[in-house]
Amino acid sequence: MTTQETIELFDKYVIANYGRLARVIVKGEGCYLWDADGNKILDMFPGWAVSGIGHCHPKVVEALRRQAGELLHIDNTFYSEPQGKLAKLLSERAFGGKNFFCNSGAEANEAALKLARLATDEGKYKFITAEGSFHGRTFATVTATAQPKYHEGFLPLLPGFVYVPFNDIEALENAFGDEVCAVMVEPIQGEGGINVASNEYLEAIRRLCDENGALMILDEVQTGIGRTGKWFAYQHFDVEPDIITMAKALGGGVAIGAMMATDEVAEKLVPGKHASTFGGNCLACAAGVATIEAIEEGGLLENAVRMGEYTQEKLRELKDKHPIIDHVRGIGLMIGVQLTRQGAEIVDKCLERGLRINCTAGTVLRFMPAMIVTAEQIDEAVDILDGVLSDSV
Repeated sequence: MTTQETIELFDKYVIANYGRLARVIVKGEGCYLWDADGNKILDMFPGWAVSGIGHCHPKVVEALRRQAGELLHIDNTFYSEPQGKLAKLLSERAFGGKNFFCNSGAEANEAALKLARLATDEGKYKFITAEGSFHGRTFATVTATAQPKYHEGFLPLLPGFVYVPFNDIEALENAFGDEVCAVMVEPIQGEGGINVASNEYLEAIRRLCDENGALMILDEVQTGIGRTGKWFAYQHFDVEPDIITMAKALGGGVAIGAMMATDEVAEKLVPGKHASTFGGNCLACAAGVATIEAIEEGGLLENAVRMGEYTQEKLRELKDKHPIIDHVRGIGLMIGVQLTRQGAEIVDKCLERGLRINCTAGTVLRFMPAMIVTAEQIDEAVDILDGVLSDSV
């Protein structure tokens, strides 16, 4: 099919709830994409951070082929080997908790919110979340998302959510009370603009939760599974949460989400309280196992650290040439370039030249390449951005 023929199918049969680019992607391999017109694209924002180990990683592809020939899906009234294996691998790489599997980050966060109410004292129902956050599109998670633009058209939202400025300890303290059952935050805000939590802020959340019988929930949907150079971003800080959520890179490109809770908290999620028909299905869990194995066998945590430092260094060099760049921030391969003006046009021009990046919060360019990225690919990306910025002056 031609590009236009595919676009016409979408125009006729697919709800237009996405602002789509006029490209039909037909192939992905490593850090590159190809469209139906034969154009090759260097992808520095693969799958909206889903393809964290690159497009179509051979180990994940082989695991999917093998599992597809054995068992695609079995409902959760039975045990299945891939789900058990993945749960063990995740627990061992985090704080030793137990896992609930679902299909997306929003579902993982929804499960975390429900569990927080189940696991705290009666009368505790409020959640504190941070301005600039993004936690999902379900009614509970869009309410948790403290950005008014995501609330438009859906009012009234669910009661019980309190918003405070990110990294503001005084505001956090003032928001606490006997009715708070949990605080949910991202260690690094993704959609909010690659805003990194301070160690003092996360420590304050931990302290206030302990003092008030509340739970600390860390949304690691974007930050988890190695992107920051550690398995989970909280491991860069001096805290340990009660619950973490994950999705995005967990399946190497396959839809899967998970919520992990400490043993004490997890025991409150008894049969009948929550479920997911497709959660923990064999195919997705086999992909998750393969993803973790690929990260370890390829030394990709270490590469995320090295390439993250290299990328920030190269981007900071551009700052000296282009006043539009205010500063660069991030951890590992979760990097934001703060601009002094809107960045959407820059993203479009980069794509025209074969580079995919993202703009969020209006003025922040996001670089979140796959963990397999090389210095040569980073150089290629920065050179394209340099050319676009030079021509945009």
